[in-house]
Amino acid sequence: MKKTTAAILVAAGIAILGLPQILSADSARDARLMRNLETFSSIVRQVETSYVDTIDTDKAFNAAISGYLMDLDPYTEYFTEQETKDFSNQTQGEYAGIGSYIMKRGDYVVLTGPYANSPARLAGLRAGDKIARVDTTDAKGMSVDEVKKHLMGPAGTKVQLSVIRPHTQDSVIEVTVERRKVNLPSVSYSGEARPGIGYIKIDSYMEKTGHEVEKALEKFASDPNIKGVVLDLRGNGGGLLNAAIDVLGNFLPKGTEVLRTRGNENVGERVYRTSKAPLMADMPLAVLIDGGSASASEVTAGALQDLDRAVLVGNRSFGKGLVQSTLQLPYNAMVKVTTARYYIPSGRLIQALDYSKRDEQGNAIHRPDSLANVFLTKAGREVRDGGGLSPDVKVTDFKVNSLLYDLVNQQVVFDYSVKYAAEHPAIPAPEDFEVTDSIYADFCAFASKAPLKRSRNLDKFFNNLRDNLKDEGQLTPEVQSHINLLDSLLQPDLSVELDSLRSRISYYLGPEIVSRYYFAEGETRNTIRSDEALDTATEILLDPKRYKELLTAPSKAESRMKAPVRSGAKK
Repeated sequence: MKKTTAAILVAAGIAILGLPQILSADSARDARLMRNLETFSSIVRQVETSYVDTIDTDKAFNAAISGYLMDLDPYTEYFTEQETKDFSNQTQGEYAGIGSYIMKRGDYVVLTGPYANSPARLAGLRAGDKIARVDTTDAKGMSVDEVKKHLMGPAGTKVQLSVIRPHTQDSVIEVTVERRKVNLPSVSYSGEARPGIGYIKIDSYMEKTGHEVEKALEKFASDPNIKGVVLDLRGNGGGLLNAAIDVLGNFLPKGTEVLRTRGNENVGERVYRTSKAPLMADMPLAVLIDGGSASASEVTAGALQDLDRAVLVGNRSFGKGLVQSTLQLPYNAMVKVTTARYYIPSGRLIQALDYSKRDEQGNAIHRPDSLANVFLTKAGREVRDGGGLSPDVKVTDFKVNSLLYDLVNQQVVFDYSVKYAAEHPAIPAPEDFEVTDSIYADFCAFASKAPLKRSRNLDKFFNNLRDNLKDEGQLTPEVQSHINLLDSLLQPDLSVELDSLRSRISYYLGPEIVSRYYFAEGETRNTIRSDEALDTATEILLDPKRYKELLTAPSKAESRMKAPVRSGAKK
């Protein structure tokens, strides 16, 4: 107890002594900060000395830190030593281990996808394997983080795993895996996706992203058949900002300003420019975006749109215009802090949510489209701030209804792909594989037996209706009877729903099955077999007249060409 108290007091003392580094010109604010830190230190000292039971200090301090950060924004986070290591692995795309995604399923941690050519795959492990034992340690009940600590280690060392494999006769399998350095690609696939169209799928922005994109473009540049390039940023939640700048350098003249970040008086403004000669300065370019495109991917897409270098195709992006910086803390911990907002070349900020303003429920305020400001691209096209990037050509995704969401979110699609792979040693190439009538019928039979918990909006509606009528004193037995009758008439028939949603479910089921054999690259190759957004982008890129028209300001905007680009004012 005394050692713990001393450590806490030392940490609090260091925080107080370090205050001059963060003190501002606002002396009143600084005085409040000093007073609060001293109060917190006193609380810790008194409680640690007097509380009747032993306190879990790590848990208490993590909760205190979370409480301090929770009212800021979801991107400002504290990382423990292990979490800092994991973050570094993600941004670098390299670590030493067995090379597989894992997740918690019931009592066990399950392998959800060994990477291609990873130690896990080479040792014969498969998606769906439940980790029952790691070396001599029983893994039942372990968390993902606990299992991860056992699986990762120095390259060249070995780990013994006992796994339970579903849909096999000898379900318990013993495997020895030699850990080695694992490289996670940032670009899951690049190639000629349509005749004359080079395609690059960027999954995230790591230190290596710019290099991987450059390698893909070099192949396209040497192929005279390539007439246009598509960057697919759908579902790309971002990553390293500098990686986005590196990617932009392949398409824009050296020294082009692509971004400005603006923080408080201590951080100031920073200007980002491309630093290399472009590989493809004139090649027709399209960028695919959707609601999952955020942060660094929006920097890429937004700069290319504002500079009239690419046509954006798809759906509105997520709208994250906040910059995070990682700051090191004692004991190898780290804090990721939102330090600035980023502004793309037209001068607009595309941040969708204002975390400094909250509604009655504590949710950040979303500025309505009606209040968006008009900005101009380099050519004079009108674009707007707030709420993400709007595509130049919209391609509407099909709606994900409650059944499809439940089938994917509750791992029914994943579990069936594991079963299918166990029963079929090989399948056709990713481009040729399709969900046939027999495969879909087998999936429907599998889904009908799955412990699926439905999350229908109608269930919420009827529950709210009953509660509201009860509160108003109007839920009589007769009314209750009528509501129950209507509810029973509207109960879903799973077989009918599955039949009506075949094309939507197959869109997810096919790539999931293919990924069991051909991993992330094969999943992408199968997904883009039938891809309306990619088809639309292809048509645009192969039609020089339309491509030029989309990147040219309409005549009514010509008079605005001399307007201040960064004013942000309504014209």
